[in-house]
Amino acid sequence: MRYAQGGGLTPKERAARERLRLDAAERFERGESNVVIASELRVARRSVERWRRAWREAGVEGLRSSGPASVPRLDPSQMDPLEGELDRGPRAHGWQDQRWTLMRVKAVIRRRFRVTYSIHEVWGLLRRAGWSCQQPVRRAVERDEDAVRGWVRETWPSVEAPRRRSTPGSSSRTRPGCR
Repeated sequence: MRYAQGGGLTPKERAARERLRLDAAERFERGESNVVIASELRVARRSVERWRRAWREAGVEGLRSSGPASVPRLDPSQMDPLEGELDRGPRAHGWQDQRWTLMRVKAVIRRRFRVTYSIHEVWGLLRRAGWSCQQPVRRAVERDEDAVRGWVRETWPSVEAPRRRSTPGSSSRTRPGCR
């Protein structure tokens, strides 16, 4: 079963699914077939087959809910300690330089709170907390603007791949000889 937007079952929905499985267990004991149970409980036959297998292996306890499938996420009360850790800087966490990267923030969250996030989720978490992508404020002192302009005018055109020009017959929609 898939859930939109990375959702899952709420505790109430999880309890309702568990009641369905326990109802199916009573029917298993009475000897009803999977097809009958599936149609009366309005679930897929494959689900009933999976439940019956779990019931045979572990009894009614095998059909009880094992809790939410996803790892708990940081709650709002944990955001202040996270920001405190980030304010201490990367050196305080063992990195040589003073740059925060998403991978480093992900590592701090995993170590400190024992919660795993993807890189995309870390960026979303930081954005919601008011953090932004840092960009250099000024250019390097050593930068030579004349050399950069010359490179862009002279060297880059020879390195850049030539653009494809449309000629008769070069389109995938035309064939040679068809005009």
